[in-house]
Amino acid sequence: MARTRLVAGNWKMHGSRAANRALLDVILKGPVKGPECAVCVPFPYLGEVAKQLAGTPLRWGAQNVSEHAQGAYTGEVSAAMLAEFGCRYVIVGHSERRHLYCESDAQVAAKFAAAQGAGLVPILCVGETLAERDAGITEEVVARQLDAVLSKGAISGAVLAYEPVWAIGTGRTATPQQAQAVHAFLRKRLAGDVRILYGGSVKAGNAGALFAMPDIDGGLIGGASLVAREFLAIVQAAAKG
Repeated sequence: MARTRLVAGNWKMHGSRAANRALLDVILKGPVKGPECAVCVPFPYLGEVAKQLAGTPLRWGAQNVSEHAQGAYTGEVSAAMLAEFGCRYVIVGHSERRHLYCESDAQVAAKFAAAQGAGLVPILCVGETLAERDAGITEEVVARQLDAVLSKGAISGAVLAYEPVWAIGTGRTATPQQAQAVHAFLRKRLAGDVRILYGGSVKAGNAGALFAMPDIDGGLIGGASLVAREFLAIVQAAAKG
C-alpha cells in the first residue's frame, strides 16, 4: 500500500514569536507540495502558529501530551486541549522525554492512547542508545517500546519514528542501510497503514539517500527544521524519494 510521505519538524525548546513568524513565512513561500508537512512547536506558540498556518498545506502539532484527560496535574497539557488548538500531530515517547524525564514505556503507551482518543495523530518515537546498539540489542529495545503501545490497541493510522538516540543532535546519522534495517524490522511487527519516519540528524545532504530506502516514509526533523532552506530541501528530497 502506498503511503503519503510525512516530513515533521520538531522545534524542541527553540523559537520566539518573531523568529517563528519569520521561519514559517519563508517555509510557506517554498515548495511544500508532495509530502505532508508539519511543525511540532512548544506549547506557548500553538495559538499563533495555528493562526499563521490556517488555510495552508502546513500542519501543526505539539511535542508532548499528558496521559491524563483532566485533573490536578499542574503544568500538564491534555490531548483535548491540543485538539482545541487544531493540532493534527503530537510527538510521544521522544528519547529526550524518555531519558531526561524518565518516561516509561507504559507512560508513553498511555500518552499514545490519550492522543488517539482525542482525535490526534501520535508520532511514536522508538530508538536505542549507543550502548544498546553496540550490545546488539537494537531490535529488542525497539520491539519492547513498540509492543507497549501495541498492547493498548490498534496503531493503524498513527505514525512511528525510529530515532537512534546516538544520532540525535550529535551530527552522527545512521547509514541508510542501518536505518532501513530497523525500519524493515518495525514494519514486520505492524498491521495496518503506519508511516515510519527516520529521525536522527537528518539534513539536506543525507535526506535523499535515507528517503530512497523502501521502508522509510519520511523524517522527524530536529535542528534542520529551524533553518528554512534546510527544511525545504528535505521536503524536496522526500517528494523525490
